[in-house]
Amino acid sequence: MPAIPVSDVDLYTREARTDPYPIYEELRALGPVVRLSRHDLYAIPRYRDVRTALMDWRTFSSARGVFVDPAMNAQLEGITLCSDPPEHTTMRSVLGRPLRQDRMRDVTPTIEAEADRVVTALVARGRFDAVTELAAHLPMAVVSDLVGIPEQGRAKMLEWAAAMWDMQGPANERFTKAAPAVEEFMAYVTHEAVPGRIDPDGWASQLYQAAAQGELPRDKCPAMMLDYITPSLDTTILAISNAIALFAENPEQWDLLRADRSLIPHAINETLRLESPVPQFSRVLTEDHEIDEVLLAAGSRVALLYGSGNRDERHYQDPERFDITRRASDHLAFGRGEHVCIGMHLARLEMGALLDRLADRVSRFEIVTSTPLINNGLRGLQHLEVTVRTGEHAATAG
Repeated sequence: MPAIPVSDVDLYTREARTDPYPIYEELRALGPVVRLSRHDLYAIPRYRDVRTALMDWRTFSSARGVFVDPAMNAQLEGITLCSDPPEHTTMRSVLGRPLRQDRMRDVTPTIEAEADRVVTALVARGRFDAVTELAAHLPMAVVSDLVGIPEQGRAKMLEWAAAMWDMQGPANERFTKAAPAVEEFMAYVTHEAVPGRIDPDGWASQLYQAAAQGELPRDKCPAMMLDYITPSLDTTILAISNAIALFAENPEQWDLLRADRSLIPHAINETLRLESPVPQFSRVLTEDHEIDEVLLAAGSRVALLYGSGNRDERHYQDPERFDITRRASDHLAFGRGEHVCIGMHLARLEMGALLDRLADRVSRFEIVTSTPLINNGLRGLQHLEVTVRTGEHAATAG
């Protein structure tokens, strides 16, 4: 058996969170499995191996947590993200009811109307922050209403969600600073976002209704509410703003999309492939397992590097290039298998609505300034100030 290469790279430094791609390339070159000595973790950096692991929940278990810090993993055991079938299947079936693709028809008019309103207002200004003013608008304005959480606390949703993602990493300074906000968030969903205070027609209320019918334990409802709030905010916001940045840097691709709107789904996939908002989750091996003749022992914690796999030159031709004609629907940004992102249809709907309306009105994006988001579990931009030009290269619907 070949020896497992060891790397002392730290995926959680400020530099690595800003630009992890040289590190990913180095890890892919080292082998199918690399031991990350700083965090007692094995990394799987190549596309084929990450995808295979995601499709094999029996071997690559989520039940002992999917984060890095052992104490955090122990604390979160049993939530939807940190569980395996059949428990995971039961929780996911309840959570997923309002998020099914066929149910998106019900919310499409609201999302499209809000997209039209915010795009019209921002384009008229000519200069705006594509993160805080554009990308954050739909998740904050629409999703909070759909979940039906109390007004009190909504202003802190982004802060709480980002703190939850910071807890995905090792117990570094960001992790420690995030802990009080996470405690505040948990207190909110436990004591404030409860029946009598939540919208009886909202998604959160459906969790308690399912508990009342015996489908799941009532004490799981607060933590399950995080599954609606945490993934639906930051990840979608980052994906939208990443798309704007990529189109600003690749104006010829924007011209293609404006001329042919059937490219919007491919543009969304290509954005998610090239700039994955959630670069990794971890799993624990339930048995000894070989990956390309490399043996890993049962009990090993392995980091599945989605962000690396999505740029693997073994799978994607010219992977660093942003190409919206690429058929990248097999990207790993939403995960795969049992834990595939439950809100991906909603995220696609929000992204598509904004891109379509921007294509009607904007001929060019130009970046004024940008600031990276530094977070243990997320990657993208904290601010992206852009100016927009209109009226050139008239758009035609495809």
